[in-house]
Amino acid sequence: MNKNKYALKVNTSSAFGNVLLNILFIIICTTCVYPILMILGTSFSTEDSINLYGYSVIPKEFSIGAYKYVFENTGTILHAYGVTIVTTAIGTILHVLICALYGYAISRKEFTYRKQVSFFQFFTMLFSGGLVPFYLVCTRLLHINNTYWALILPLACSAWNIMIMKTFFATTIPDAIIESARIDGAGESRTFFQIVIPIAKPGLATIGLFALLNYWNNYMNAMLLTSSFKYQNLQLYLYNMIQNAEYIKQNISEIGNAESAMANLPAEGVRMAVCILSIAPIICAYPYFQRYFIQGLTIGAVKG
Repeated sequence: MNKNKYALKVNTSSAFGNVLLNILFIIICTTCVYPILMILGTSFSTEDSINLYGYSVIPKEFSIGAYKYVFENTGTILHAYGVTIVTTAIGTILHVLICALYGYAISRKEFTYRKQVSFFQFFTMLFSGGLVPFYLVCTRLLHINNTYWALILPLACSAWNIMIMKTFFATTIPDAIIESARIDGAGESRTFFQIVIPIAKPGLATIGLFALLNYWNNYMNAMLLTSSFKYQNLQLYLYNMIQNAEYIKQNISEIGNAESAMANLPAEGVRMAVCILSIAPIICAYPYFQRYFIQGLTIGAVKG
């Protein structure tokens, strides 16, 4: 009886400890949220107030000039959003499927070429062909330049995510379940999609979030492999918008009276508005992944 009471006291946090933990978490949350609030406040500030007072959470001089500039061509930005949403959705699904299939195969001990295929996957984590071979393969071998596949296929597989799924399958999926399915007459495809996949939701959500972020934030492939406005995604469009705004601010002296509105363009405000437009959809999507994401990050963790 006394032993149980002692164990309970050891494992139970004191009131003072809870207060310290709460204060610590409040500080961490503040350091994470404050930069976003500062970006949001700066995006609604005038250029003069930014130059005079610097960045601030509450705008000293409120202005929506940055957002007017960003949404000046509403059809263009909506098209860029559409390209990004479609390529992100298709690419994320394809990425998760490929990594899950690859990881499941090398996690099974009965797979004959398990070591060879695992080495091939691990080798790509250590060495890369470089930018020029990547460009030549995409344009001369695969011929995916100036197509939507240029925004999807280069990111459709990740050696790191394959390793995550391999670890998840090896530590979470019992061999008895696979053997039971085979005894009941289920083939490899049915076993994978109807038994393994439902159990692997935390792992799939983890790599799915990683893939979603990669696709959403990718502008390099669009810059290298596409030259048509039709395939311009959101990140490339916003990148070009920032470059144009900076060019205008650097050449104010050459701008005439007819372009006086452009001369007063809040370049820093445009930069912050672009950040808000880029991260807003991801912030909205993250809560749906959070529960599975936390479970997926604790794959293989030692429990006390």
